[in-house]
Amino acid sequence: MIGRLQGVLLEKTFPQVIVSCNGVGYEVDVPMSTFYPLPKPGEEVTLLTHLVVREDAHLLYGFLTAGERSAFRQLLKISGVGPKVALSVLSGLSVNDLAAAVSDGDAGRLTKIPGIGKKTAERLVLELRDKLPKTIGVARAADAGAAGSDVLNALLALGYNDREAAAAVKQIPADLQLADAIRHALKHLAK
Repeated sequence: MIGRLQGVLLEKTFPQVIVSCNGVGYEVDVPMSTFYPLPKPGEEVTLLTHLVVREDAHLLYGFLTAGERSAFRQLLKISGVGPKVALSVLSGLSVNDLAAAVSDGDAGRLTKIPGIGKKTAERLVLELRDKLPKTIGVARAADAGAAGSDVLNALLALGYNDREAAAAVKQIPADLQLADAIRHALKHLAK
């Protein structure tokens, strides 16, 4: 399997780029989030890749970050989602926006992506709920004060999902100590 390419960017035509590695030009499909930050043709580039082997083709997909590649791989595990749809999802939403939509149960946001209908969006929300990184909840908790991320981590450790924990952290007054903030969040979740 090809996991990483490092070489010279030869061509850049969305959604495909060509990277030359030791005289071999690899055609790599990339999402918009990877395409726009790429350097100009003729410059060095490093892409994390995922190889899809089909009966009629070997297709290479490239990403600038490990988070993008990980989200792509999680999307591929969902029934009815192939590489093109997964690439479309990552072109329409950043990994953090995708995680936010999934944790909020916002299937409507996903239906705005070309190729994603209502049923597919609902399946994405359902199947990705516990599989995407929980960093989005930590970012939201920062708005709740310095103890917010500690409270969020405590709630996640107790088994609450990211959406429940983030909602409880939003209800915490900013002036509480950590122990009181956790108690307040637990009372909110008990309702």
